[in-house]
This record gives sequence, structure tokens and C-alpha cells, in this order.
Amino acid sequence: MRDDVIHDVPAPHRRAFLKYTGALGAAAALSSSLAACSSGPESTNDTGGDGRGKDRTLTAVIGYGNDGSWDPTQTASAFCMAANNHIYEGLLDTDPISREPYAALATEVPADLDATTWKFTLRQGATFHDGKPVTADDVVFVFDRILDPKTQTLAKGFFASWVKEVRKVDARSVELVLKFPFPEGVSRLTLAKIMPRHVFSRPGAWDDAIKGLAVGSGPYRQTAHHPKSNTTFEAFAGYNGPRRPAFRTMNWLTIVDAAPRVAKISGADAGAQIADNIPYANITQLKRGGLAVAGGAGMNNLFLMFNTRHKPFDDVRVRQALHYAIDTGKMVEVALKGHGRPSSSFLDEGNPAYRRARTVYDYDPDKAKALLKAAGVTNLKIDVLAVNVSWIVDCLPTIKASWDAIGVQTTLSPQETTAVFTKMDQKQDYQVVAAASNPNQFGIDADLIMHYNYGPANLWMQYTRWAADPVAKQLFKDMDRATREPDPDRKKAMIQDYIDVVAEQAVLYPVVHNELMTAWNPRKLTGIRAQPYPGINLLQAKWV
Repeated sequence: MRDDVIHDVPAPHRRAFLKYTGALGAAAALSSSLAACSSGPESTNDTGGDGRGKDRTLTAVIGYGNDGSWDPTQTASAFCMAANNHIYEGLLDTDPISREPYAALATEVPADLDATTWKFTLRQGATFHDGKPVTADDVVFVFDRILDPKTQTLAKGFFASWVKEVRKVDARSVELVLKFPFPEGVSRLTLAKIMPRHVFSRPGAWDDAIKGLAVGSGPYRQTAHHPKSNTTFEAFAGYNGPRRPAFRTMNWLTIVDAAPRVAKISGADAGAQIADNIPYANITQLKRGGLAVAGGAGMNNLFLMFNTRHKPFDDVRVRQALHYAIDTGKMVEVALKGHGRPSSSFLDEGNPAYRRARTVYDYDPDKAKALLKAAGVTNLKIDVLAVNVSWIVDCLPTIKASWDAIGVQTTLSPQETTAVFTKMDQKQDYQVVAAASNPNQFGIDADLIMHYNYGPANLWMQYTRWAADPVAKQLFKDMDRATREPDPDRKKAMIQDYIDVVAEQAVLYPVVHNELMTAWNPRKLTGIRAQPYPGINLLQAKWV
């Protein structure tokens, strides 16, 4: 089964940043990359010679496509976001696990996070991969794009509510002017990767960025990009920041099919040292082979999304009934092999803002039948439009069996992720979508997670056709009030209260939260930490 470009569909305007095909765009700074791209895929094997010494190539297997958008202001692609974290820097970046901010391109984290102006000085000697210096103009260029009301980007949803403007102080200093105190924003600055104005201000450059053009200031430079095959990197000799590259070269393979992905990291002659998105059924086998396998639990989830303009899914009782009907315990046991939990809130139980929701969809087929009866619904037939991510496909039979058991005739239609959301973009009719999501790619603060999924201009809400509902309008007002609330405890309670509304309405809501598994060879690599979101982060890893 396929494990496609991850599920995380952007908020305001999906088409602009979730384009899945195309070759690397033209750019003089990356002429060598373009030559490699035009010559066809290079070997996807480890190119590290005898496989010994510090100069050997690190080979990684990523279980998601590398043909999503590479534009850091737009992308929600698992592969591309992970790669961009090695290519680009924000003013601040965050630890991949704790999400604590640290100084990246900036020299320090602001001392007063409650201030409404944050000043940043750029690291002395920081240069882009083409040798040009990083300047305040580059920082302003990126934030102007993000905040431009005429330009729809995914990043806008992470900044526009609280950042008023970013202005140049001098060649190496900028000020962020906030609309109100927003301490959580400091961890979001990693989502504004600083890009060279002299490259991306040229006509057509943003389209090239979508297709694979990547020029950053981070520890690794992209050297070749072959969509649907692999992307290669080398240590950037001019990097002088806090996360020094430990690998001379890296080769990241995209293998979305589970069996060849596992095979690539298995056995004495394994062709890779690390792989993400490990199927639960292969964990024991890989451990017996000497690999370390670890999971990260977070916001990764299977969700149901209803078309509220397709009757009877406009009736909240029908949406609730279908959630109550699902045997989530069986789903966790059989499909997830115990590596998950039935959802008891929109947030996962490890989130700092988690509170058990007022409405929890514990398995209750009798209640499901009663709700359908109260809604006057009989002989319901449902065609579930689903993404064919492998673990989602494993969960689908439980949904069908559960709904069939309450008299709902259910058909499963798993398809490529791109095909599913192309239908959404084209506003085609549908009943229910089953897909996967993980907003932890962007952060862990609950305000960010909820605004990623819910909001008046949010694309998810366009898919559900629910934004004009009176309950939705009030919800969005409550969400905005919580964003502006200065007291942390009060803000947390406000978020928990409006999540109760999200749970009750069940328009777009998780069924289960599950772990994501990463495997690596501990005899060759150290410093690896399994992430609770797709991809890998090798900025603190090194050869044994």
C-alpha cells in the first residue's frame, strides 16, 4: 500500500502549495543540481564507497513522496518539510522533540516574550548556499510574502493573527512588531524559513520553489532532486551556525511502499541506515535484526471529514452516530497493533492543553442506532473516500465492519492522496473522507493545531462546507478570543472549551491517535530521536 505525501492539507489555498509533480526549476546558483536533475535519477544505493569512515554517505528512507511542494512558506509535505529543516533556517528554530526554541539565524531568543516588539540580530558571517550573505532584506522579504493579504500561503495562518509587520533596522537587524503579546509565537518562527531575496524575487521563482528549488543557509545544501526517486545533500562548508553537519553527504530515498521500504533497511547488506514510517507488523523483525525501533506519540491521527451539504451529514446526530459506531478498540488492537489510542479529544493525550472532551465517542453501537433513528435516517449507504496511506488502509476494514453492523451499507474507496484532495479542490461531491493528519509537523501549541484545522477561511472548512453554519461562526469567534487571551491558564481553558464544541459537532474529527515508528542502525548512527510526526531530523545525529 502507498504512504503518500502526508495528508496535511494546508489551510488557506491548497493548490498553490501542494503541487505534486514537476522537475527542479532553473536557477543559476544551482546549475549542478539542475544538471543532475535533467540527467535522470542517479543510483539510489549508498554511494559511500567502502561504507567506512566519516566521509561515507548517510542513506535514509522516507516513507513519503519527495514530489510535494518544496516552498517553505507553502509546504505541508512530510518529505519536503523534513528536508527543508536541514536546508533552511528560521530566525529561531526549535528542538524537534521538545519544540523549545533556539537561536538559528538570529543571535539570541528574545528575553521578554511578553513584549510586543522582538528585535533580532543576524548571525555574523551567515551566508546562503550560493555564497551571498544573509541580510535583513531577506528576512523582510519572507515575512512580507507571508503577511501579504494578496498572497495565499500556508504560513500566513501561523503568523497573520499576531504579527503586525517585520521591519528592517539595519543590514543585520530586524524588528517583529506584534499585534498583542503572544509568547507562543517564539516557537512558530521556525516556520518562517529565511530565503534569499535575490533568488526568489525573480519571475517564476516561487513556482521553481514548489518544484524543488531550495537555496538556504542551513547546514546541508541540496545537490540533486529527482521527484519520486531521491534527493541528495552535502554538508555546506560555509555554515557557521549552531547545528554543524555531521555527514559529508546524504541520500534521502522516497519509498512509499511499505515492503521495499522495510527491505531497504533490513539485513546485513542494508542499503540505508535509517527509515521512518515503519509498519507496526515489522517492528519485531527489525529489532531481531539488530535495529533500534522507537515510536513518537503525538497528533498523528485518522480523521473523518463530512460533507455537511450532502444530506444527511448536515445533521450532527448522523455524524455522531457514525463515530459512536466505530469499534476503535478493535482498530487499535488489529490495525495499529496497540500503537495508538481511541481519540478522547481533538488533541492527543500528550498535548499540554489536553482535556478529555465533553463528548467522547466510546464504542456504542446501540447509541449509534438510536441517533440514526432520531435523525429519521434509514437505509443509509456510504462510500468512504479514503487516502491509501498504508496504516489508514489497515484501519478501513474496521470502519466498514462497524458501520455495516448498524445497518449502514459501506463501500471503501481508497485512492492516492493526491487524487482524493484533487476531488476536494474541484469541489466534487462526496460523503465522508477518511484520511490522516499530523499538525505536529508545524508545532505542538494547541492554538496553532486548532487554527490549522478550523477557521472561516480555512481550506479544511471549505472542504466540509461548514464555515457558514451558525455554530461554526461562533466557534471561530471563540477561537480568536482565545488567541488574544494574555493569561496562559485562561487561554488553555478557553481552548479546551471550544474543543468541546468541535468534538460535539464532529465535522472533522479524529477517530484514533497513533504512534509513528522510526528504525535505525545503532551500530552506525547515534543521536537519533524518534519524532511524533513524519520525517526525520539528523541535525544532532552523527556516525558512531
